[in-house]
Formats: sequence, C-alpha cells, structure tokens
Amino acid sequence: MTDTTAGFDKHNSMILIVDDTQQNIQVLGSILMKENYQISVARNGLEALSAVEEVKPDILLLDIMMPELDGFETCKRLKESPDTKDIPIIFLTAKIETDDIIKGFELGAVDYITKPFNAKELLVRVNTHLDLKHSHESLRLKEQQLREAIAAKDRFFSIVHHDLKDPFNILIGFSQLLLLNYDKYEEEKIKEIVQHIFDSTKQASNLLENLVQWARSQTGQIQWSPCKIDIRNIVKENIEILNDTALKKNVRLHSEIKKPSFVYADENMINIIVRNLISNGLKYTPDGGEVRISARDSDEFVELIISDTGIGMGKDDIEKLFRIDVHYTTRGTSEETGTGLGLILCKKFIEKNGGKIRVESTLGKGSRFMCTLPKQEGD
Repeated sequence: MTDTTAGFDKHNSMILIVDDTQQNIQVLGSILMKENYQISVARNGLEALSAVEEVKPDILLLDIMMPELDGFETCKRLKESPDTKDIPIIFLTAKIETDDIIKGFELGAVDYITKPFNAKELLVRVNTHLDLKHSHESLRLKEQQLREAIAAKDRFFSIVHHDLKDPFNILIGFSQLLLLNYDKYEEEKIKEIVQHIFDSTKQASNLLENLVQWARSQTGQIQWSPCKIDIRNIVKENIEILNDTALKKNVRLHSEIKKPSFVYADENMINIIVRNLISNGLKYTPDGGEVRISARDSDEFVELIISDTGIGMGKDDIEKLFRIDVHYTTRGTSEETGTGLGLILCKKFIEKNGGKIRVESTLGKGSRFMCTLPKQEGD
C-alpha cells in the first residue's frame, strides 16, 4: 500500500485569506509568507466562492463580518458543495461571542482566531488543521485502497469458483464420456471429443496463466526487467501461436508492422499484453471478420493498435473494461467464455512500463485497442 504521508510538506500549502480589510490581509500574509505558505486573497464572500474553484486552497481563513456575503453564509455555501465541503475553515473575528462561535462550528468551521492576530497562535492553529486535513486525506486514500484490495480478492475468488469451474467440468465430462464409450465410438466421434477436451484444456491453461500473473502483480512478486525489444517480433510470434484459433473461426489475422519497431519495456509483460489483446479480438470477431495489428511511431512512443471487425461495445461497457470491482464479461461470437481479467492485466502491465491504453469501439462494427509504450528508458 502506498505511503500517503511521504513527501507531505504543509508549508507549501495554499491558504486563502478572505477579509475585506487590507490591513488584516497584510498582517496575515506577512505572518504566513514567512513560513513559506502560498497565499491567495479574496475580499468578500462572493470572491471567495469563485477563488476556491481556481486556487484549490488547503485551508480558508474567513472573516465573519463582510459586506455582500458574510462569513457565515460563505461557510454555509462552501460546506454545501461536495467539491469544497472538506476544506477546513478558520473564522477570523474581532469579538469573542459564544453564540457566534457556536454558530460557526455548527456551519462546519473547524476553529476561530481573534483579532488582533497573535502570530504564534495563528501558526499553531493553521499547522494543526493542515496536519488534520492531511491525516483525513491519508485515511480516505487508505480506505479506498482497502476497498479496492477487497474487491480484487472477491474478484479473484469469483473467477476461480465460477469461470475456472466451467472448463474443468467440460474436461471431466468429455473425458468420462470417452472413457466409458471408447470401444463404441467411431474415429470421427473420438476426434470430436478430443477436440473439446483440447479446447477446454487450452482455455483453462490461459485462464490459469492470467490468474497467476495477476496474483503476482497484486503481491508485488512479479519481476520487471525492461530492455529494448522489437514489437514486430512479439506480434509475429503471437500470431503464429493464435493462427489456429483464427483459422477455426475463419477470421483473417495479420500484422501490418513491416519494419522493426523498438520499445523499452519488459518482454514478458509485453508478450502477455499482445497475446491477450489479439485473443480478445479473435474472441469477439465473427466468421469472415478480421483482426489487424499495426504500429505508429512518434518521437518518444510506439503506439500498438489491435483492430477487429467484431461485435463492438457501447460507451457504458468500455468504462467497465479495466475495473476490478465490476465483473464485466460477455461471451464470444463462438460462445467463448472469459473473465475480463486479461484486459485488467493488460492495463496494469502497460502502465507499469510507462504506457497507456485506450479503447475505441462501435456496436456492430468492431473495436480498436491502442497501447503506447516508451521507446527509451524513463527518467
């Protein structure tokens, strides 16, 4: 899990001062800038509401008595907005009235500072609430990471239980059928059953390979050894491996990469990415269709493109493709099953190698998966 406290320097935080008195702004600014805080200023509540959208402050010092929109109403509006409700607000006040203090806390303020300002008190209060804000953000991030980890675990066991069960049930069923009736069946029937057994074995093997690779990536056990590799060769090797599948479906599988195209990446990971993306294209392309692989060079990256003339996807389905917390999968054009794990693995490995993946798709016309990979070692 990422260390969310590393690199935090509260003295680089942005503080928005909201006050209609120039002298107060100058005093506050002088105290805070000596501590290297970043300062932004708004002279009334309406300016403050606009300023928070631009400067994204880490904390607000908000005067109560202001024209047009006073501090209480400004605080109320900020706390009503989901974009600004978590910004700590410290009220600035010239009088210590219990009712005002209580009202401020009820509206969502975290503290108050009285005028004239005491520099030491001001800095202690600001530092305290910046520390608390960062702690809350760290807890929220860790909570999100925990939810993702639980979702990943649940997805893993769901795949093992449901998706891995199907090919093994087919293996057991056809093996038993062949064992009990071997002497009765003609050669053509035996060959048909053996083909079913082979296909199920291959499906289970591919699934297990993805599960193992994904599990290793989740636990940090997978090795990453980048080097200069030729994408053209990896594509060629995977086309040879998957060509039988393409022939059985009567799908044209070919590469348009005619010359060396070098990237700096882990060869094993890129091999897994290419195989999964080509397999995915074959799975969802019907009889007579095409899966085409091409590459485009830029100054810093190579873009690998896997296009198919398959069934395509809608926008909502595209958004689910790379999410571990959504169990999204559809059957292929020859009723092939899948888990969706291969695409999640592709995204993880592409990003590990400093690249990005994006998808374009149209229902009934096909999909394009585009992966960028760096040509040289990153900084």
